[in-house]
Amino acid sequence: MALSSSSFLSTPPLSNSKSTISFASSVSPSPIPSLRRVALRSHRRSMTVRSKIREIFMPALSSTMTEGKIVSWLKTEGEKLAKGQSVVVVESDKADMDVETFYDGYLAAIVVGEGETAPVGAAIGLLAETEAEIEEAKSKAASKPSSAPPVVVVPSPPPVTSSPAPAIAQPAPVASAVSDGPRKTVATPYAKKLAKQHKVDIGSVAGSGPFGRITAADVEAAAGIAPSVSPSPPPPPPPAAACAPKATATSSPPLLPDASVVPFTAMQSAVSKNMIESLSVPTFRVGYPVNTDALDALYEKVKPKGVTMTALLAKAAGMALAQHPVVNASCKDGKSFTYNSNINIAVAVAINGGLITPVLQDADKLDLYLLSQKWKELVGKARSKQLQPHEYNSGTFTLSNLGMFGVDRFDAILPPGQGAIMAVGASKPTVVADKDGFFSVKNKMLVNVTADHRIVYGADLAAFLQTFAKIVENPDSLTL
Repeated sequence: MALSSSSFLSTPPLSNSKSTISFASSVSPSPIPSLRRVALRSHRRSMTVRSKIREIFMPALSSTMTEGKIVSWLKTEGEKLAKGQSVVVVESDKADMDVETFYDGYLAAIVVGEGETAPVGAAIGLLAETEAEIEEAKSKAASKPSSAPPVVVVPSPPPVTSSPAPAIAQPAPVASAVSDGPRKTVATPYAKKLAKQHKVDIGSVAGSGPFGRITAADVEAAAGIAPSVSPSPPPPPPPAAACAPKATATSSPPLLPDASVVPFTAMQSAVSKNMIESLSVPTFRVGYPVNTDALDALYEKVKPKGVTMTALLAKAAGMALAQHPVVNASCKDGKSFTYNSNINIAVAVAINGGLITPVLQDADKLDLYLLSQKWKELVGKARSKQLQPHEYNSGTFTLSNLGMFGVDRFDAILPPGQGAIMAVGASKPTVVADKDGFFSVKNKMLVNVTADHRIVYGADLAAFLQTFAKIVENPDSLTL
C-alpha cells in the first residue's frame, strides 16, 4: 500500500530497514529530486534522535498520590540501565518504592534531585538510548530548559521593559521576542514557599539545580539567610513593584520567638487530606463493654506460637463482619453504597513521621496462625516503608488499638471510603454485678465504633457489637 508524504509525517518515526524499504518501494517509480531525498532523510534522522531520548516520569504509586519526593537515585548520570532495573526511590504518600525503567539505555540527566518533589506525571530524569547521545541530551536540555517538561511552572510577572513594544509594532519578530524573554520559572514547591515567606521575587533568582531549576538553597541565598529556618524577620521585598502586592497578600503571620516551621511529609499530607475529607461524612459512635477473661486466657496459650493480640481482634472482627455485611459496606459517591465481597481489616500502625494502615485481606477466612504471620510481615514492611499499594489501600473496615498504651477508651475518625472503624481500649479489671446481685471482678475492655450514618444505622452497629462481644467472650471459634 502506498504511503503519502502526509501520512508518513503523522506516523511514528520509522526505525528499521524493512520499514524504510517498504516506504521507499511504495513511492512513485519516477526519480525523486535529490533535494527532496535529502530533506526526507534529514527529517527522518531528526525524528529518530528525538525518539531515542526519553523521559522518566514521576509515577502515581497510589490512588491518592498527587506528587512524590525523590528519596534517592540508585543510578548516577551516565550509568547504563537495563529494562526492569530500579533507577530511583520515590516517597509517596504512604511508602517508599523503587521506580523501574521500561527501556534499556543510559541515565542522561537527573531533572529532580534527591529530597525534591515533583507532581505525578512530571519528568524527573532523561534516558538516552545510546552512550553517544548522553552529551547531546545534556546540551539540549541545558540550552533549552523549556524543551523538557518542567516539574513546576510558575508564570513570571510581565517584564517592565520596553521590549514588548517592538514585538507588538512589528509582527514579524514576535516569535523571537517570545523565545528570548523568560516566560516561566522552574522551581521546587518548597522554593516557591520560601520565596513567598521571605518576599523574594522568584523570577529574579538564578537556579543552581538541573536545567536551571530553582531550589530552596537558591531562594535562601537570595534572601540572605542561613540554609535553615530562622526566626528573624524576613528581608525587605525586592524593588519589583509587580510582586509586592502578591507577596504581601500571601505572607504568613509572624512566628513566635524560637518557633520553627516544619513542612508536612508526603505521608502527613495524605493523612491531613484524608482527615479533612472525613469531615464531610455524617458519622455516629456506639460503645460497648466486652469481657476479655476468656480471650486473655486464649492469648496466653497461643502467644508462644507467634499469635498476636492484633491478630485475635482482627479475626474476631472479621467473623462478626461476615454476619453483618452492612458494617463492611462503603459509600463513596453519596448516592449508592457497595457491599464488599471481601472482608479486609486495615489495622492502624504508628510509624516514624506518620500513620499507615496495613491490610489483613480476607481476615475472616485465614487461619489464626497464618493471619499472625501475615501481620508480622506487614508491620515489618510498614516500618521500612516498603508496603505495596494493595497492602494499605484495600481495607473495608479499620481496627485501631491503643490498649497497649493503657488507654481505656477513645474515638476514631472514619477513614474515607469505609463504613466503620473500631477503636479498642485497654482490658482492665472491673467490678461487675451478676443478675443475682453478686459482685465479682472481671477484665473488660471498651470498644467504640464510628460508622457512616448514610449506610449503617444504630441498630446495625449494636447488633454487630453484640456479635463481636460473643465471639471475644467465647473465643474457641477463633482457633478453628
